[in-house]
Amino acid sequence: QVQLVESGGGLVQPGGSLRLACAASGSIFRINAMGWFRQAPGQQRELVATFTRAGSTNYADSVKGRFTIYRDNAENTVYLQMNSLKAGDTAVYYCHALVLDYKLISRDYWGQGTQVTVSS
Repeated sequence: QVQLVESGGGLVQPGGSLRLACAASGSIFRINAMGWFRQAPGQQRELVATFTRAGSTNYADSVKGRFTIYRDNAENTVYLQMNSLKAGDTAVYYCHALVLDYKLISRDYWGQGTQVTVSS
């Protein structure tokens, strides 16, 4: 089993910044992908930013230039630095990881979600 523990959400004013963190632990042979999704009320869950196994990054067009994803491989932790936040960024943010375990079985894992609210 793998656990994803998120932290860093909260309330921030428009134009402000927040940093989210997600730490993975458990039966991890290799993390093939890790990143962040978000879901606003009444909307589908959408990709925000993610690392692929090759180390490249993908960003949603709506966050390019404002959000940065980075990671600490030694700690199996990924971060999302969010700057110039807008009301439209308000959502529950979920950490996601595609993990290969020691039985060489690949599974998707999700964190519990952390609320980000951008409001004055």
